[in-house]
Amino acid sequence: MTESALSRRHSRAAVIKGAVAGIAVFLAACAGGLPNDPASAPSHIQAAWTEIGSGNQLLARVVTSYAPASAREPVCPYMVVDGAAQRMSLRVAAGTARQRPTASDPADSKPSAFPVSVCEALVFASAKNAVVAGRTLPLAKPSPRRIAVIGDSGCRLKKADKAWQACNDASAWPFAAVAAAAAAMNPDLVLHVGDYDYRENACPPDVAGCQGSPWGYGWDTWRADLFTPATPLLAKAPWIVVRGNHEGCARAGQGWYRFLDTRPYSARLSCDIATNDDAADHADPYAVALGADTQVIVFDSSRAEGKVAPRATDPRFATYENQFSAVAALAARPGMNTTIFASHHPVLAFVPAAGKAPKPGNRALQSVMQASNGQAYYPAGVTLALHGHVHGFQAISFASNHPAAIVTGNAGDTLDAALPNPLPANAAPAPGTVIDRITHHASFGFLMMERPDAAAAWTFKVYTVAGQLLTTCNQSGSKLACDKTGFLAP
Repeated sequence: MTESALSRRHSRAAVIKGAVAGIAVFLAACAGGLPNDPASAPSHIQAAWTEIGSGNQLLARVVTSYAPASAREPVCPYMVVDGAAQRMSLRVAAGTARQRPTASDPADSKPSAFPVSVCEALVFASAKNAVVAGRTLPLAKPSPRRIAVIGDSGCRLKKADKAWQACNDASAWPFAAVAAAAAAMNPDLVLHVGDYDYRENACPPDVAGCQGSPWGYGWDTWRADLFTPATPLLAKAPWIVVRGNHEGCARAGQGWYRFLDTRPYSARLSCDIATNDDAADHADPYAVALGADTQVIVFDSSRAEGKVAPRATDPRFATYENQFSAVAALAARPGMNTTIFASHHPVLAFVPAAGKAPKPGNRALQSVMQASNGQAYYPAGVTLALHGHVHGFQAISFASNHPAAIVTGNAGDTLDAALPNPLPANAAPAPGTVIDRITHHASFGFLMMERPDAAAAWTFKVYTVAGQLLTTCNQSGSKLACDKTGFLAP
């Protein structure tokens, strides 16, 4: 089903359900309550938020533990929009997916259990207020002025790397503090650049810092890694969600598709069946307008491993080639002074390597982009790229004709090594690129995009976990000028 079909479906559903509900439900909703509706009881609602999809559609999502006694009873609660009640639609029912191949050995994996259902509804741009089970949902602003950007927020439990982050230690895994600090700045919008769920394997009995942590890819890890620590930020503003490699089908893709993917739910794209992964691990790019002159192009790079993808032998090449054609069309929209390419994997930024020269950006994407656009890599119109994946912060402006790049993958997961300071002579993230200036740090924190009005240029402010301002970067076209360069000490 297309997104326009989803819109029509919800529109028809709203009309029908509104008629069936009748005057009694309408009056009850205006009075702030819904009579005899157990599905709308606040105790069942585990999470509630809004996110923005293609065409700036605002999607309301709810995770509910309600399990009606009869199949004839509704699972989903009412959403009250401007005083009128409509029953939310069931996106996917509770269930446990049969164990499938994952990135871990079979003995270190398990079926993904989702003892919760996910409900959804469209919220139209004219809405002034939306409430579910007493929770007021954040609505989209047509021209947001302040946007929180975070990435790589989950807690790493990975046997293959012998990586056991202390998820029970708020200083070792500070995502809750990052989310609270960002929420306290009252953003109009949140942009997450990917990697939400990292708890792949069971914490060993001899590692104290993660004892009792859930593991695997079910609801318990999604709740622990995202929905509980991010509660204040989910309540504050709508989210734009970018998919990371940890949300690929061989990892947390089942949860990604249930909870966060903006497309209508379908079994084929659910990641439940490994033979469908080639389709389920890719999604068409889409644009979200941030006012009249700025847009974010959301790009799914979850399958872009860091190696060259030969055109003749790797089916990903043709898939990504088609997707970058779509990016070019979106970037060519008239009137856009700022087009931000948001993908998880950095393209024109560095991957640190402890004690060694830094590695270049993602080679698989570079190979496809170079085939389409030569050493310009990006199509015309892209002025800035936002990424995660590297667990630190980088802001790079180029002397060559390339869009500035920002990496902000430092919201919670184990930090990467710091980049060398200064960089080795002639260091470049991709052939043909020449760095003018770079600002970077290797500590936890987040980014805030700001502008005072719709006619102003964007500034990018870099903060620590505690909300300490480290640097301010001003954008001018495809260039970025930060008030501090080199390594930033928090």
